[in-house]
Amino acid sequence: MSGIEIEAILQRLPERYPLLLVDRILSLRPGLEAEGLKNVTLNEEYFVGHFPGHPVMPGVLILEAMAQVGRIVLGAADGDGLPRWRIATIDSARFRRPVVPGDQLRLRVKVDSSGSDGARLHGEAYVGDALAAEAAFLAVRDGAPEAGQ
Repeated sequence: MSGIEIEAILQRLPERYPLLLVDRILSLRPGLEAEGLKNVTLNEEYFVGHFPGHPVMPGVLILEAMAQVGRIVLGAADGDGLPRWRIATIDSARFRRPVVPGDQLRLRVKVDSSGSDGARLHGEAYVGDALAAEAAFLAVRDGAPEAGQ
């Protein structure tokens, strides 16, 4: 499947500004992988305090952007693309370089394994060819118990 524009993303994710962190899906293979795009601009509210005079996108928001792309991959595999997944755990998060205003963040997410109630995902965030962050995620279907319960 080719790209998904913002109007369709709004139908697939419940988040809205300022927490909608995916501007476009560049490519999508439902249930397998996707690549998304986030344009990082100085107008985003978190740059006011993170950090004055030296704006850096918070790492937790980079992880959230990856998770949103992952939820689109999983929702697309359900057939109608509706949001039925949430992130239960984040493992092995690593931050390699700062993400700053003017950067274009490419978010690559692959499904490592999936079952009826959960899926393991691996996400990577790039600025140009440079790896900015990566993490492993466990996503569960809404209503399913979280990991460890």
